[in-house]
Amino acid sequence: MKSNKERRSFLKKGLLGSIGLYGFSKKEAVNPEFEEIPGFKTPPATGKSVIGLKVAPIKQVRVALIGIGARGSGHVMQFASLFPEKAVVTAVCDIQLDRAEKAVEKLKQKGQNATAFGGKIDSWKEMVKRDDIDLVVIATPWRDHVPMAVYAMKQGKHVVVEVPAALTLDECWQLVNTAEETQRNCMMMENVCYGDEELWLLNMVQNEVFGTLTYAEAAYIHNLNSYLLDTKGYYDFWRLKENIAHDGNLYPMHGLGPVAQYLNILRGDRFDHIVSMSSLEASLSESIKKLPADHPYANFKGTIHKGDMNTSLIKTHQGRMITLKHDVVSPRAYDRINALGGTHAYHQGYPSRLSIIDKGHDYLKEADYNEYKSKYKHPIWDKLKKEIEVNGGHGGMDFVLIYRIIDSLNNGRPMDMDVYDAATWSSVIPLSEVSVSKGNVPVKFPDFTRGRWKESRDLSIMKNI
Repeated sequence: MKSNKERRSFLKKGLLGSIGLYGFSKKEAVNPEFEEIPGFKTPPATGKSVIGLKVAPIKQVRVALIGIGARGSGHVMQFASLFPEKAVVTAVCDIQLDRAEKAVEKLKQKGQNATAFGGKIDSWKEMVKRDDIDLVVIATPWRDHVPMAVYAMKQGKHVVVEVPAALTLDECWQLVNTAEETQRNCMMMENVCYGDEELWLLNMVQNEVFGTLTYAEAAYIHNLNSYLLDTKGYYDFWRLKENIAHDGNLYPMHGLGPVAQYLNILRGDRFDHIVSMSSLEASLSESIKKLPADHPYANFKGTIHKGDMNTSLIKTHQGRMITLKHDVVSPRAYDRINALGGTHAYHQGYPSRLSIIDKGHDYLKEADYNEYKSKYKHPIWDKLKKEIEVNGGHGGMDFVLIYRIIDSLNNGRPMDMDVYDAATWSSVIPLSEVSVSKGNVPVKFPDFTRGRWKESRDLSIMKNI
């Protein structure tokens, strides 16, 4: 029988061996077991970095949109609201041509003569080739995002793409490499980064209210169970198919994007590795059993891979920790958590609460909370107050997002978020899936900036208002 000392020595050696196996000893820089998965190795650069990319000012941005569904139809009118001073919508496209034609009719009422494309699987290519387009907006099913974005950039267009920007590491690199080769903007439309609460927190972080940041919590908890199965919901049940085929965090950006900005990710810190775990799957299966006999999925007998709840832990290079959750099928109230911890302050969202180190052991009373809210409110929300009231969109964040995209191009200024943000935040999807499939092992993040994440740089949203 081994002595306690021998047993401890044996366990220590086993633990160190495991750490080395998954690439986390100080000498290891990659995940040896996963090197064959496309995208884990950093490919050679084929262009130059687009960090801080500036292009010649575009007085009136000519906008074309692909995908006029739940998100795209709203985007059409948001961009149209900036006519004529800042932007004009010149073309719209949807696989269902009638949607594009309806959008054109609405645009006519706003004084804009757009052309409708659609009806064919590649109608969008015909549209993107036009020379009266500066910016292509992509709001299609996830699988189409990268092919469309890459093609548009190669046609000389700037691109903004709905979340997530990409689904695989290989696709993330395609976006990065194409943006660098073409020197075109490629920005993910992470609208939550423009939320009133999120910009307020960011402003407090920048003014050192939180002290040294140590951890954060983020989530996308949104009960879409019935909508996933709705015959009038997602086109061809595309989002349901993603949940059937994949297990991991399939939609991290809304919670993670703001947190990444709080923590200066890719601006002095970076995501180092992720550990991901999913619960059993039950909610969708039970819902499918209750479907009427004529529903397309009434007789579905396959396996639904996505567990009801996925929880991931991300460690950053500087040692900060992020807890990230995803659940779109349970009967839980909507929640992005939006928690941030530092040595001087702590915030918890839903509802928003703030505690400060020298103001007792509880959350601030309403008067004190409102004092911080007023003092550190981000100025963009005051600047655009009237426009936000008219145009709205998720409480106003959609309009602020679209205004900032166009205003950046009007002024020849770097976008608030770049292709490296898009690739890094989106990479959580494939990395979490790898971690889950391998028994919740740690998996390292690729460095899409090729080392430039170490450079301290300001967020444009904090200096160009």
